[in-house]
Amino acid sequence: MSGIFKAYDIRGVYPEQLDENIAERIGRAVVVFLKAKKIVVGRDMRPHSLPLFQALARGITEQGADVIDLGMCSTPMSYHANGKLGADASVMITASHNTAEWNGFKICREQAIPISGATGIADIEALVAKNEWPKPERTGTVSGYDIAKEYGEFLRSKARMDRKLKVVVDYANAMGSYEIGGIEDLFEIIPLYKKLDGTFPNHEANPLHTETLNALRAKVVEVGADFGAGFDGDADRCGFVDDKGQIIPMDLFTALIAQDILSEKGQGTVPILYDLRSSWAVKECIQENGGRPIMSRVGNAFIKAQMREYGAVFAGELSGHYYFRENYVAESQGLAMIKLANLICGKKKPLSELVAPLRKYFSSGEINSKVADVKPILERIRTKYSDGHMFELDGISVEYSNWWFNVRASNTEPLLRLIVEAKDKATMEEKRDELLKLIRS
Repeated sequence: MSGIFKAYDIRGVYPEQLDENIAERIGRAVVVFLKAKKIVVGRDMRPHSLPLFQALARGITEQGADVIDLGMCSTPMSYHANGKLGADASVMITASHNTAEWNGFKICREQAIPISGATGIADIEALVAKNEWPKPERTGTVSGYDIAKEYGEFLRSKARMDRKLKVVVDYANAMGSYEIGGIEDLFEIIPLYKKLDGTFPNHEANPLHTETLNALRAKVVEVGADFGAGFDGDADRCGFVDDKGQIIPMDLFTALIAQDILSEKGQGTVPILYDLRSSWAVKECIQENGGRPIMSRVGNAFIKAQMREYGAVFAGELSGHYYFRENYVAESQGLAMIKLANLICGKKKPLSELVAPLRKYFSSGEINSKVADVKPILERIRTKYSDGHMFELDGISVEYSNWWFNVRASNTEPLLRLIVEAKDKATMEEKRDELLKLIRS
């Protein structure tokens, strides 16, 4: 059981770290911690997701709560079901982009509000370890529910396309086929790796690793598609490529979706959150289109809480998570795909032309460095760059007139993560190397 309770979810290798016995206890713990009566449970296509579901459901029902079994679904579909069905909680059984031997649980309270290490995962861990349970008044029941039709109708209601765009979709043998199952007919789809296979025979289901998008990029160019979409394992993240097969950086994709949302919402002070690692171009684009850009810290639990605090309609994260108030302040890659198509149709321009004005700065991308002790390094950085505009929303961010950087500690590993952006390539490279030398010396 050691080490499976993470900052944002529960995740481990099956069955060495995470097995049916632990899953049953987690089911009980979720009921006790949340005082839940009705829990929505979905799962991905991994071979061990079904036995883990059966064990989890046993724990939930034996602790007196009812299970609504969604069967196989994407993670955004489980969030939608949580809110739509008025559940007290939801559990999605998935290890997302991790390789085949992994599995896990993403847990939310009502209205798809995520439970993180700070807001309940540590409490659930303590209950699981203690393994002593109050006697329930009753035994719960398990009933099935197919959320696919309602989720598809929800997505379709947001479409404003005037033609069928040609789209290459890399499903990564995973849950993307469920995520967009209800809207596939709105597009001319050229599929890659659509057959469900929890062993991921073609490539890792992780669009953050850009090499996983190579087949997608090539196919987009080959067939002359309007764009390409590459899903991760549970379809709560997606990587997009333009009509020329160029990868769209995930922060710039946030700016694209913001344009469609703001064209619909009208001018004013519509709050839109952007990850603090995002290009200056994102904030500028939101402002230019009449929105109110608000910087957010990294991590889905923090972003969703901040969206609720500010009443934000949308947020984008550099990791490819896109959050919509319309989907209970949670991810929906189907909605991201619809809104991108709306933008292309509305602007009457190819996607590469829509992205081009946003590609105006030079970014290092996020660079990880293993370090023995984070604190003294951060102190050296504070001292050296004290002449800039410094803020500590998440790690240390410093802005100058022609460049900026953010350095922050990993939540789970002895790592420092650095990102540098500048108005010219030479400055970006110079400052990147300067900071890396400071971090790694």
